[in-house]
Amino acid sequence: MKGLKRIAVLMGGTSNEREISLDSGRNVAEALKSLGKYEVIPVVLDNDSLDAMPDGVDAAYIALHGGWGESGGVQQALNARRIPYTGPGAEASRIAMDKVKTKLVLEMKGIPTARWSLASPGATASPLPLPVVVKPPCDGSSVGISKVSQPEEWAGALEAALAAQGGGGEVLVEEFIPGREMTVGVIAGAATPVIEIVAKGGWYGYDEKYRSDETRYPFLDEEKEKELSDRLKALAVDACEALHCRGVARVDFRVSPLGRCYVLELNTSPGFTAHSLVPKATAKQGMSLAATCDLILGNAMYDGQK
Repeated sequence: MKGLKRIAVLMGGTSNEREISLDSGRNVAEALKSLGKYEVIPVVLDNDSLDAMPDGVDAAYIALHGGWGESGGVQQALNARRIPYTGPGAEASRIAMDKVKTKLVLEMKGIPTARWSLASPGATASPLPLPVVVKPPCDGSSVGISKVSQPEEWAGALEAALAAQGGGGEVLVEEFIPGREMTVGVIAGAATPVIEIVAKGGWYGYDEKYRSDETRYPFLDEEKEKELSDRLKALAVDACEALHCRGVARVDFRVSPLGRCYVLELNTSPGFTAHSLVPKATAKQGMSLAATCDLILGNAMYDGQK
């Protein structure tokens, strides 16, 4: 989008992912400043409102993760002010942030996703055969997620997922797909190179994602595994289109030993930390962090904007 000069980078927020968001936001702000063509205003949000954002902003770069910042709240507030912003619109964000709604849309569109069920507080056993993954339906960054392989692990996993979402509601129970973990970024409708996630012990949880230096992120060899790469990229674009996700998103997959691809979830505000995967993927394409942020910002818009 042309004519953007004064850019607010929104970060922080009130979700479990606040610290990750602050890290992402600082990196985005520094990257945009380095281009020398924007007045970049870092805006740290401490509550679910835009009160901290100054007037006269031409666009908002959303570096918020989880909660109000990723579930349609900040998007709706920016819509009301007619301020263009990065990433999907309010309704798409609401659906993508809710893993259950996402799965329902994916199933309706014929996009493969892992078998799933729901469990209420007090459930004494998994509703699906083990192994399963237990997760809060509306949190990100692997907060509150556990793999349950043995019956005695169920109670602790249920408690962790419930705690991450404030103690109430149902939690998502998902069939664990053995095999490989992959992720694909989608920016302005185009898929980035496929990254495989290789975590120690085969489990990619919070510590493996943000604290471990042992987790590896090799790129899929697009010559040796071209068919798989093409399939993952096509599914990533299809998933984004199914949820009407514009701008930028990241689609996470499991790939079974037989090569079947399952969409796990969509992240509509991908991280920009040192461990984040969308910047790694665009770097593979020869793009700097600044160029990547600039491309994402160039697709900023608000709902209803022509």
